[in-house]
Amino acid sequence: MNGALQDFWFLVVGVLFTGYAILDGFDLGVGVLHLLVRGDQDRRILLNAIGPVWDGNQVWLVTAGGALFAAFPHVYATAFSGFYLAFVLLLFALIFRGVSIHVRSLKPGSAWRHAWDRAFFTSSLVASLLIGVALGNIAWGVPIAPGFLYHGRLLEQIHPYTLLTGLTVVALFTMHGAIYLVLKTEGGLNSQVRRWVNPAILAFIVCYALTTLATLIWLPRMAQPFLARPLLGLVPLGGLLAILNVPRLIHHGRELQAFLFSSLSIAFLLGLFGIGMYPEMIHSTGDPATSLDIRNASSSPLTLRTMAWMVLIGMPLVLGYTVHIYRVFRGKVQLDSMSY
Repeated sequence: MNGALQDFWFLVVGVLFTGYAILDGFDLGVGVLHLLVRGDQDRRILLNAIGPVWDGNQVWLVTAGGALFAAFPHVYATAFSGFYLAFVLLLFALIFRGVSIHVRSLKPGSAWRHAWDRAFFTSSLVASLLIGVALGNIAWGVPIAPGFLYHGRLLEQIHPYTLLTGLTVVALFTMHGAIYLVLKTEGGLNSQVRRWVNPAILAFIVCYALTTLATLIWLPRMAQPFLARPLLGLVPLGGLLAILNVPRLIHHGRELQAFLFSSLSIAFLLGLFGIGMYPEMIHSTGDPATSLDIRNASSSPLTLRTMAWMVLIGMPLVLGYTVHIYRVFRGKVQLDSMSY
């Protein structure tokens, strides 16, 4: 029974982080693309495309962190102590990004607005890159001593593989953001945004292929579940087909379907990551016995069981609220006196 609860919580944490990647991924991508448009009016449209939802999207990250703390406290403790500086930088980037959105239009001067536009772009880029670097470190492994104590430095977490995963996440979020903007813009700006989609998809596919090749060469253990169960090969195949289907949907004017398929591709990719890691949650580069997995790092059965009931009650409410917000703010962006 305890094993089933641990598997359930591994899935719940994965779903919550996937929800964050899908929802905050597109608005981080919009930030990366922000400087590609020149006029103040068009930049305001990009900001207001994410304006009603960007802060709510980050709630998924907070919820995922809370679920990780409740279900796998040793993973939470080791991750936040080992990646402390990286998480502080990520938090600073996310806060600074929110400040940029709010204060950018408080003054009419072009110098003021251009400065905050650059801040919005930089913080979005840094946040996306750090998320990818963190995923790369979790897969690659970090030095963990007995007692789940991390021993390492920030610079040791930056190497070719983690930089590659970081660039892959940046490309993924940029692609996702471009597709979202096609859904939210119209007129000349929409035509401009449409021209970004195919190059963004191509850049992501190249990064994805390089990351896959590097993973097969440097981290063959990540491929073992797929070799043992060939049917799991449908997961990477599904992600690739979802991505390749986006240009066709964009061409036929089915922007909402294109965005849903882009979201589906992110879900497939994180599913691929989760399957490759299972049952580990943080790999140890030293003694394999010190790796943190869902068995040795979980809370007590009573805690897992109690929290499971809370998830089963609360998750539908969160999903319902998210769907409601996106329904309320659906449609093309129209600027008014209350816009950023």
